[in-house]
Amino acid sequence: MKMQAVQVISLTLLCAVATSAQVISFGRCPKPAVQANFDSSRYIGKWYEIQKLPTNFQKGECGTATYSPKSPGVIGVFNREFKDGTINSIAGSAKVKNPEEPAKLEVSFNGTPPGPYWVLSTDYQGHSLVYGCQEFGVFRGELAWILSREPTLPDETLEELHSILNAAGVDASKMVPTNQDRNYCSPMEE
Repeated sequence: MKMQAVQVISLTLLCAVATSAQVISFGRCPKPAVQANFDSSRYIGKWYEIQKLPTNFQKGECGTATYSPKSPGVIGVFNREFKDGTINSIAGSAKVKNPEEPAKLEVSFNGTPPGPYWVLSTDYQGHSLVYGCQEFGVFRGELAWILSREPTLPDETLEELHSILNAAGVDASKMVPTNQDRNYCSPMEE
């Protein structure tokens, strides 16, 4: 009977996570290394979404994230995407949880509980690799994004960033590309 209760609770948690999330896996969240000496002032500006782990809350194309300074340790976040002829956007903020680890931010939108936003790698001018993971009982929900200052990124850079994810125990083969075709995404530029 006890095992049955654990299975029911686990299935319930998995369903709850699946409705709001990301890639669901068994096990604890990996603890990948983050960007050393992260400088949020250099991270400010517009980034194009190149690839992501699939999510239920982000279903459009032409995704962009624009970061702006708010206060020490706080970055403004403005995400946009294009879906079914409509531009969707949401604003939030990312806060440094621990000043000793400035690349580990927590992001929230419209009063939602904060979620992890860890910058694993960035060169500030070309690419950024972001990862987040939350544990729900025996499951974990993972989020990941590859961002670029331009709508495209060289294949070699994508391979390098996939290697970082794979080395951390994140299945990079589950990443899906985001359409950034200029003709399709032109309403986002207006």
